Amino acid sequence: MSFGNNFVNLWPNFEIYKIMAQEDVFKKIVSHCKEYGFVFPSSEIYDGLAAVYDYGQNGVELKNNIKQYWWQSMVLLHSNIVGIDASIFMHPLVWKASGHVDAFNDPLIDNRDSKKRYRADVLIEDQIAKYDEKIDKEVKKAAKKFGDAFDEKKFRETNPRVLDHQKKRDALHERYTKAMQGPDLAELKQIILDEGIVDPISGTKNWTDVRQFNLMFSTEVGSTSDATSKIYLRPETAQGIFVNYLNVQKTGRMKLPFGIAQIGKAFRNEIVARQFVFRMREFEQMEMQFFCKPGTEMKWFEYWKKVRLAWHETLGMGNENYRFHDHEKLAHYANAATDIEFKMPFGFKEVEGIHSRTDFDLSQHEKFSGHQIKYFDPETKESYTPYDVETSIGVDRMFLSVMCHSYDEEKLENGETRVVLHLPEALAPVKCAVFPLDRKDNLPEIAQQIVDDLKFHFNTHYGDPKDSIGKRYRRQDAIGTPFCVTVDHDTPKDQKVTLRFRDTMEQERVPISELRSIIEDRVSITSLLKKLGKTIKDY
Repeated sequence: MSFGNNFVNLWPNFEIYKIMAQEDVFKKIVSHCKEYGFVFPSSEIYDGLAAVYDYGQNGVELKNNIKQYWWQSMVLLHSNIVGIDASIFMHPLVWKASGHVDAFNDPLIDNRDSKKRYRADVLIEDQIAKYDEKIDKEVKKAAKKFGDAFDEKKFRETNPRVLDHQKKRDALHERYTKAMQGPDLAELKQIILDEGIVDPISGTKNWTDVRQFNLMFSTEVGSTSDATSKIYLRPETAQGIFVNYLNVQKTGRMKLPFGIAQIGKAFRNEIVARQFVFRMREFEQMEMQFFCKPGTEMKWFEYWKKVRLAWHETLGMGNENYRFHDHEKLAHYANAATDIEFKMPFGFKEVEGIHSRTDFDLSQHEKFSGHQIKYFDPETKESYTPYDVETSIGVDRMFLSVMCHSYDEEKLENGETRVVLHLPEALAPVKCAVFPLDRKDNLPEIAQQIVDDLKFHFNTHYGDPKDSIGKRYRRQDAIGTPFCVTVDHDTPKDQKVTLRFRDTMEQERVPISELRSIIEDRVSITSLLKKLGKTIKDY
């Protein structure tokens, strides 16, 4: 059924249709993740646990490949970066020194009608984004109308509608920034009311007051109930690096500048956990803290912005799907900050943060611990506290961005639809699947021998011939396997097999002896690192 142009009349706000369509796609992705062994709801047989998920057999492989790509891009491509694995439990004073005990809070607001809870700052930031979208819409309309003669700069400076949207946007941004400084919770609520922000579920403005909520999980450590002390599950992995800075620097004889990388779990009691694995209570981070001489931090901040964006772009998921979002309101410890955002089905969202944290963390731990954490510079013969530039990426958010970009429903020439994951080949859970056409002529044994030869070089699966070859292809398409190999009745004679390519579905006949060389370079993490290495050299 087609609504044609009348559809716009039926939906005065056509953006609602776009949002609905994006939500439908996202629901399909979530469903696909469960059906094909990528992500399961945690404790599902007990009705699950909100905002907690388990990675299945294919999900864990994809996740591990993402982590391997990140880890090797840090410690193999940079001779001055080493890794650690710090414990989840830390002395409670660590979190007092870092500011998490006193200031790790979110401003929350409830809608009395829907009974749903939201972050007040996110509601306001979404409203600011709506003004930006209105401005961009006006610019795009004008660009289409005037073509090559269009002067975007002049249009933005003179068009009445653009100026009106910009004035409202700037006024809201200024008011919001000022309110967040305190934060002024009453003012945050008043902004929500004045802007007419409604609950997306109930459509009402029946809001409660805004209140602060600390995000850290706490527990107790000790052998008896009267001898326990309160500790926290770490809300970030960075502090484990900071408290080990001196250990690494001395034992590794590290000279500035140098970095310390870590991959590990973190925990936040997110009240507004949503959007599948995008925001969870238990998640995994890949962080690198880069220590440098004070005064050089901005140079390294710009360097890591370029290198980290290149890391993402090397995956080939479309450079247009990434953008920087510079922070205008900086954390108290930072003198520069930006996010790398990826275009999800629900809009551009942060997947990685790059922050210049100054000397705040090391200075705080020196103050609270009573231990001197200075660097003696052999060149200047002086001791000082290094500055730090941080890169922090969420493994789960990165996983989600890969899944969202890769999911596709293709209409085939025969009228059928195939669901395929166009995963970056080096990240795919299974790199190659080998199918005997049937059980005759010793074909299963030949196929198994090919698997046994290839599995030491990349993840290779054997596909039992109980299903048709077409069904087996579709199954591998759905989990993102880049290559399928079919052993047929000519194979015993000519020692050749049919190699099928996932993205194009093209097939070619190749010798068994050449399979490894054809596939290996395309599916190895090394292939990504070589591309990235060339880019890094340019910086």
